[in-house]
Amino acid sequence: QVQLVESGGGLVQPGGSLQLSCVASGIIFSPKIMGWFRQAPGKERELVATVTSEGTTNYVDSVKGRFTISRDNGKNMVFLQMSSLKPEDTAVYSCYVNYRTWDYWGQGTQVTDSG
Repeated sequence: QVQLVESGGGLVQPGGSLQLSCVASGIIFSPKIMGWFRQAPGKERELVATVTSEGTTNYVDSVKGRFTISRDNGKNMVFLQMSSLKPEDTAVYSCYVNYRTWDYWGQGTQVTDSG
C-alpha cells in the first residue's frame, strides 16, 4: 500500500522561505511522476509542481521563479523549496505520486503566510 507523508509546513512571514518534504512508502520502483498540489480555503485543488523520474519539472505560472521541486529517487522523496512566499500561497500542500498508473495523495501539510 502506497503511503505519502509530508513534513515541513508552518507559519512563515511574507517573503520568507520554507521547504516541504514528502516520503513515499510501499513503493518498489521509482514513481514516474511526483509532485505537489495545494488547496486554499474556498478554492479548488491546484497542481503546483511536478517532477518526473528523469528530472523534468513543471510549475504552475504563479510559482515559477519562486518554488523549486526536486526528488531523491533512492529515498522515494520529493521536496518543494518555496521562496518569496506570498499570502496567496497559504494553503494545505499535499504530496502526489503517479505510481503504476495510479494516483496517490498525502494528507497534506499547512503552509500559512502571516502577511
